[in-house]
Amino acid sequence: MKKIYTFLIAFALIHPTFAQETIKLPKTPIGGRPNIPSDLVFQFGFNQLNNRPESMSVNFLGSRTFNVYYQHPIPVGGETSGITINPGLGIGTDKLAFENDENLFNNPLLGPESSILKKVKDVYGKEIDISNNVVATNYVEIPLDVTYHLNKTNYSKGFRVSVGGKVGYLYNAHTKIKYEDSDGLKRTLKDSQDFGFEKLRYGVSVKAGSPGFYVWGYYGLNDLFKAGLGPFGTQASQINFGLAINVF
Repeated sequence: MKKIYTFLIAFALIHPTFAQETIKLPKTPIGGRPNIPSDLVFQFGFNQLNNRPESMSVNFLGSRTFNVYYQHPIPVGGETSGITINPGLGIGTDKLAFENDENLFNNPLLGPESSILKKVKDVYGKEIDISNNVVATNYVEIPLDVTYHLNKTNYSKGFRVSVGGKVGYLYNAHTKIKYEDSDGLKRTLKDSQDFGFEKLRYGVSVKAGSPGFYVWGYYGLNDLFKAGLGPFGTQASQINFGLAINVF
């Protein structure tokens, strides 16, 4: 995971070759932001499930999302049109913390690429003390936004809004459970498998704010799990939202 983030930062610092043929947008450093005509964005927020069954409740604070994207603005309709198209590349990471100390386990009735929701204590013992219990999914993603800048003469200043979407490919999914047993033995269990998750995800996004700081939201258009392979045969999709910092 660290190698991927290192690659993204290095990729951001070395300006893409294709960007040399586009019009470079002047930027004035804001609050110490480097004067680089591209965006390296860190998104922080929460990960929730839409259209989920009642028995699949998630803990709001424990279900978080963290994304890192590098995007390059390409002007449309001239330098002062106020419109840019922003393609990019990045990593999306989500966590789901289920209520009642539940987590995903393989469903032997459906095969290796499936999951069922069980209480962790029913699997590892009633006397354990659970300190961490989440499902994590990690995606390589391609975001694409259309952005309107209210300041048409200097895109590095002023309010802007974006609509767009992203496509992601799941490269890792795992559960992570930390607990202490009745003898005081502390254990950390990490189980990496597909759990019936769809390999591809896609959806629409909206963003609004300043060049250095904005709010964002994402609405998934496809199901989180493959048909019939997730818990309760769920057709739940994702809703993510939060705040973002643009360091470039």
